[in-house]
Amino acid sequence: MAAKRGTKTSMKNMEKELLCPVCQEMYKQPLVLPCTHNVCQACAREVLGQQGYIGHGGDPSSEPTSPASTPSTRSPRLSRRTLPKPDRLDRLLKSGFGTYPGRKRGALHPQVIMFPCPACQGDVELGERGLAGLFRNLTLERVVERYRQSVSVGGAILCQLCKPPPLEATKGCTECRATFCNECFKLFHPWGTQKAQHEPTLPTLSFRPKGLMCPDHKEEVTHYCKTCQRLVCQLCRVRRTHSGHKITPVLSAYQALKDKLTKSLTYILGNQDTVQTQICELEEAVRHTEVSGQQAKEEVSQLVRGLGAVLEEKRASLLQAIEECQQERLARLSAQIQEHRSLLDGSGLVGYAQEVLKETDQPCFVQAAKQLHNRIARATEALQTFRPAASSSFRHCQLDVGREMKLLTELNFLRVPEAPVIDTQRTFAYDQIFLCWRLPPHSPPAWHYTVEFRRTDVPAQPGPTRWQRREEVRGTSALLENPDTGSVYVLRVRGCNKAGYGEYSEDVHLHTPPAPGTTRTAGTTAVPRMPQWRRRRPLLS
Repeated sequence: MAAKRGTKTSMKNMEKELLCPVCQEMYKQPLVLPCTHNVCQACAREVLGQQGYIGHGGDPSSEPTSPASTPSTRSPRLSRRTLPKPDRLDRLLKSGFGTYPGRKRGALHPQVIMFPCPACQGDVELGERGLAGLFRNLTLERVVERYRQSVSVGGAILCQLCKPPPLEATKGCTECRATFCNECFKLFHPWGTQKAQHEPTLPTLSFRPKGLMCPDHKEEVTHYCKTCQRLVCQLCRVRRTHSGHKITPVLSAYQALKDKLTKSLTYILGNQDTVQTQICELEEAVRHTEVSGQQAKEEVSQLVRGLGAVLEEKRASLLQAIEECQQERLARLSAQIQEHRSLLDGSGLVGYAQEVLKETDQPCFVQAAKQLHNRIARATEALQTFRPAASSSFRHCQLDVGREMKLLTELNFLRVPEAPVIDTQRTFAYDQIFLCWRLPPHSPPAWHYTVEFRRTDVPAQPGPTRWQRREEVRGTSALLENPDTGSVYVLRVRGCNKAGYGEYSEDVHLHTPPAPGTTRTAGTTAVPRMPQWRRRRPLLS
């Protein structure tokens, strides 16, 4: 009982594997696209129709027919459609199933049909024949049928020949392509007739052909072309299109692929603990990602708020400066207005001057008029050379924020440094290895670097290659002391900043000179040791 429940659970869990990516329902007559994904035949026709391709809906002979599929049971649209004659169908098959956009009748190079795969989101080339050149996935159909029977999807299957109300079907017939109850099966398969030889099957909603047929020649496939990765029949095998291809019997391909699939499945089933551990690690990574993402959002918000606070403080100081300048100018203009108003007829200054002019006592007049004359002279000069005491323009208070706007526009997340470039003119090896590098022109800055090196002329050790590291190197050069003489070293560098580590530079190979008193041999010619004056010359391979 527990095993049965486990089987039902397994079948239930694989339901998502049996859903068409277009209609999101169980596959019905699925076709195998060249990208190895599946799609219902009806859905594929609809997709091609939406793309503007007409008449490339597949092989008409693959349509299900049954005794119950009569004009009275078909949809009104199908009942009104005039079916072409068999000879017309043959001509359509040979001509490429009608016309489509961009193709002219009798064109020597018809357009290749492209199908937008809903699973991989890529355009798949179907060739000139369209869906007619695709295989039906009979195995997937059988899996869908077993799934329906195991979980009772869609309820019971009813007999297609019973009078209403129909009974539950108990048998199916692949030859008749219909489902029957016991009585109807006996009625439509009487003893002593050819139909009596029909082999009953389990009731089903879709009937499949007994074998996989070649869509080009309607013959059973017997071989597999490894070059094209396609099943072929005997006629396909001898055609020129497969000339020189590696073709094997379908039995060999079946056994090889079954062995590979069995081994892979055995490995997966044997490492369920590993899978569960990795799932736990991924779930922990999800949680850590959520926490880290929230922290990153808070940090960015805090920094932006800080920028806003600085801008607000600067705004207040600039507005205060403008306010002080405005008040000072208004005071000067107000004083000038008062001065000009004193020159008007009837004002106090003019009236006082007129009264002073009435004075007849000369000494007294001179005493009073002297000071008054100075005031009148200044007012007269101001009247003749009139100019506002302060400018009304505030152009000097305009802000130039072009640089700041550019900086704010370019404000972005910090990127890791790009791969450093080794400076071969300044890199050399002798009794020491001096490595020099630089960052590309537009690379983000690096806080420090990591230099890795290893010997390449030593026997390979089991396991991953081990690099020796020099961590947190400041500057753009490094000195490696006491290297082994007569050896070949490979070195690489990468930068690091707050965003993390960048890519490694290209590997550079350096030859250290032989030990003193030894010679190198190249073939049969001895090469003497490098002279003293050439020791610091770069020795890059």
